[in-house]
Amino acid sequence: MRPDARAWFQHRTTSATGLAEIDVPALLAAKRRGAHRVSVVLPARNESATVGGLVRDLVARWVEEVPLVDEVVVMDSDSTDDTAALARAAGAHVVATADVLPALGSRPGKGEALWKSLAATTGDLVVFMDSDLLNDVSHYVPGLLGPLLADPRVSYVKGCYTRPLAVDGQVRAAGGGRVTELTARPLLNALWPELAGFVQPLGGEYAGRRSALEQVPFVSGYGVEVGLLVDLLQVCGLPGLAQVDLGTRVHSHQSDEALGAMAGQIVSTVLARAARGSSDRHRSTPGGLLTQFTHDGAGFVPSSTPVAVDQRPPMVTVREYVERLAS
Repeated sequence: MRPDARAWFQHRTTSATGLAEIDVPALLAAKRRGAHRVSVVLPARNESATVGGLVRDLVARWVEEVPLVDEVVVMDSDSTDDTAALARAAGAHVVATADVLPALGSRPGKGEALWKSLAATTGDLVVFMDSDLLNDVSHYVPGLLGPLLADPRVSYVKGCYTRPLAVDGQVRAAGGGRVTELTARPLLNALWPELAGFVQPLGGEYAGRRSALEQVPFVSGYGVEVGLLVDLLQVCGLPGLAQVDLGTRVHSHQSDEALGAMAGQIVSTVLARAARGSSDRHRSTPGGLLTQFTHDGAGFVPSSTPVAVDQRPPMVTVREYVERLAS
């Protein structure tokens, strides 16, 4: 690891693997002292199996028992199941992604929900969490907020964790995050080696200051996490980034084919950022399609999936958003 990445890893990585490690009264005092408002955002599409329990726990612990969070918002991306109803019944403010900034239309993808959440929330500190988490994550919110409340120089905090992997009924203590290990990490180490200290660059749990998040574009699909990390490096510098060890993360797993499509979007996102400022645009511009193969018994059958980068601009450039903040 490069010396700058190693120094960052040693000084900007903290631990919050459980509530026992977190000084919640100190966080609450820091929140009040800084007059901060905290929004927790859960993007969701057809997550009826998990979203209700997650929201219920968040609201009970961090809104009602300890007023660390001011609003829990579920961004519902065209769910066809009971996701919206269950989240609302559990205490979340549910927002249909398509209803936010309607004049700008709506695009598919997690990143679209996260981008629009900036226009649907009011916190100056925003915590993002996936909606398919299966284990106890009650410490995630205070863990992610800790570095932001403790140090005004920190603008963005990534969660990191071990990720068990279930294969054929067998659970491995680690092994989840295959796209991270086979795609994102090698690319980041090659192109932005100062980011080599990030354990989970694609992790779905992170928090940031609105003042930073609104300055960067959001990739609409699965490239959103790696895009945010690279773009916020440019905005905040490495000292403005931090990570916190949250222990273990258990969630549902995708098929190899689905992981391949995710990896394709991540490669396109990384290459698009690597191409910025390049004089050889053709060589560094991603192709936009991922071709995969299945075998139907008679031969290989190709199928192609679009993986071109589709992204929204920095929110501070959106007139409707700026007007809302000014009103």
